[in-house]
Amino acid sequence: MKKLIYLFAALAVGCTSISQIDRKAVVSRHNVHLSEADSLNSLTVGNGQFAMTVDITGLQSFPDFYENGIPLGTQSEWAWHSYPAKRDYKIEETMADIESHGRKVPYARQWPSGTDAWEAGNYLRQNPHRMHLSKLRFQFVKDDGSMAELGDLSDIDQTLDTWFGEIHSHYTVNGVPVSVITICDQESDKISVQVESELITEGRLKLNIAYPEPLDIWKYGGNTFAEGDELCTVENMENGLSITSPVDGHEYLTVVHSNETMEVTDSGHSSITLQPEKEDAQFEFSVTYEQEDQKPFQDFDSARKQNADAWKSFWENGGMIDFSAANDDRAKELERRMVLSMYLTKVNCGGSSFPQETGLTYNSWYGKPHMEMPWWHSTHWPLWGRVEVLEEQMTWYKRAQDGARKIAERQGFSGVRWQKMTDNVGGETVSSVGSYLLWNQPHPIWFAELIYQQKSTEEVLNAYAEIIENTAEFMGDFAWKDSTGRYILGPGVIPAQERFNPQDTYNPTYELAYWRWALETAQQWRERRGEPRNDKWDEVLKNLSDLPQKDGVYLATESTPDSYTTEVFMTDHPSVLGTYGMLPETSDLDKTVMRATFDKIWTDWQWHDTWGWDFPMTAMTATRLGLPEKAVDALLMPIKTNIYLKNGHNFQDQRLTLYLPGNGGFLTALALMATSDGFPPEWNVQSEGISQMP
Repeated sequence: MKKLIYLFAALAVGCTSISQIDRKAVVSRHNVHLSEADSLNSLTVGNGQFAMTVDITGLQSFPDFYENGIPLGTQSEWAWHSYPAKRDYKIEETMADIESHGRKVPYARQWPSGTDAWEAGNYLRQNPHRMHLSKLRFQFVKDDGSMAELGDLSDIDQTLDTWFGEIHSHYTVNGVPVSVITICDQESDKISVQVESELITEGRLKLNIAYPEPLDIWKYGGNTFAEGDELCTVENMENGLSITSPVDGHEYLTVVHSNETMEVTDSGHSSITLQPEKEDAQFEFSVTYEQEDQKPFQDFDSARKQNADAWKSFWENGGMIDFSAANDDRAKELERRMVLSMYLTKVNCGGSSFPQETGLTYNSWYGKPHMEMPWWHSTHWPLWGRVEVLEEQMTWYKRAQDGARKIAERQGFSGVRWQKMTDNVGGETVSSVGSYLLWNQPHPIWFAELIYQQKSTEEVLNAYAEIIENTAEFMGDFAWKDSTGRYILGPGVIPAQERFNPQDTYNPTYELAYWRWALETAQQWRERRGEPRNDKWDEVLKNLSDLPQKDGVYLATESTPDSYTTEVFMTDHPSVLGTYGMLPETSDLDKTVMRATFDKIWTDWQWHDTWGWDFPMTAMTATRLGLPEKAVDALLMPIKTNIYLKNGHNFQDQRLTLYLPGNGGFLTALALMATSDGFPPEWNVQSEGISQMP
């Protein structure tokens, strides 16, 4: 399996001397410390393409306790599963037409339960779904021979060492101390563990490897295990064992290497239990999830050094902000969220495809990425000096391009219309919201421009020319010229603020501004490559509808003059702020109107009904308007969906106990603030290695 190698540039646009900040001090003062089991504060190790989340034991020993918090998942980019279809379901079965400018445009939507269209749509939404790889669980045998439960653990002391990417777990079981170090290889799907305890010499510590069913449910933490007659099989190999599971989907090999001889004490359909020999109170082992060639044995010390070196390189290169000079508790909290967001996005979101909203921790929306969210997942990578991560993720658009062209053709447009809820190869699914979104469409142009800012080369221009051309081709064709000569967007549109009926919604403000920015940028790419400007795009740019406003503020959409008087329109994402926050100033923006819009939203919005990325978006608008105090207040607004847990995760609700678009958005906002005098001047914030946003 191809692994993304992090080769971080030491300098980036707008950076100061790398030696100015004591980076290890900044990072290490935000190590995570836990003294009790907390279902919302499980900890994760990973490399961006593979990750494992563990409980207070350093493995995944008590998954039931964490199931309704942040579950104990093991996931890899390659691990997907589909159930056999009852018949050959077609996306065309789910179409519903919208009347748009004299013709019917089909959209793939969800249907009422019990219909053939519902059955087809349900299957296509749920398959393929991301699957959980095997769980690694300690089994502790008590003095009376029974298995220890979570309540039998005491003296808990667990630390996530962010600088080295290690989890240190200390506790006692029936009075016997246990110490565990857990790490993840940074180039393969491998977990390495060192455990020290007299429980080993007493034969009372075992390793259980359990294979979850690959369920096709909306939220899944991999904690359901099947019964069956066929057993796991074990093959002896040098320095370890190779395990194969009969559970559906688990066709890979689980390779366990160890410094000790291991005995199989129990083998079932969905799990196998290993016990190390009793001669030594230290047990070192690694577990690798293999699709292809088996990796050679690597002792724990070598694995630990390799992991530490990779994390040291990560932290010592790229961007960094030091808030320590500020005598303000708000600054300390911003720095904590920064460090832990950097850690979490690296382990969950740094792979070769854009991540799902819950990363590699547990499934939401069946594990599928939503392609409007990469703006929040991935804009920060090049801004923080890690452009190569975004470059690797941009390969998704090439893999998905054929499917995107089919959507555009089906709807009667030229170019490509990008998928919304999808998978790593661009599979299309159905959604009564997602199929009508527009703001995901300009993203590849945005990302290509971010990459070009870092690497202004002919190679970059050629690499993304086709994607930009095809993306803009759809955008130019989708805009409709009405009887007055102006171009409008819609109907058939749901804005980023998902509160509007696609049947009659047109000209959402943020999307209009994004259309203008992206088409103009696509023209600039043609000019950079020595090509003439596209006449149709220029016509659209010249005649694109003005940003809709009423009473001196921008509306959410032109079709809703009641944007601020109808209660439901004052909930969800206040995406009108993205017009001058996520985006730079466009030619038709009136900053006076935008300031009035910001003030209106700040005071009147129903902030309790928002999402985690709304707060960094608001902070970016405040920054562009020259309001640093408001920017800080936005990032720290005391709203439930803006909570950042001890482990750094952005909590939303019981469905989404973590939300990585919030973490990525937070880093993006900090980058804009750091390069735009966006912090209170008396804080004396020090930053380096951070680039300006467009």
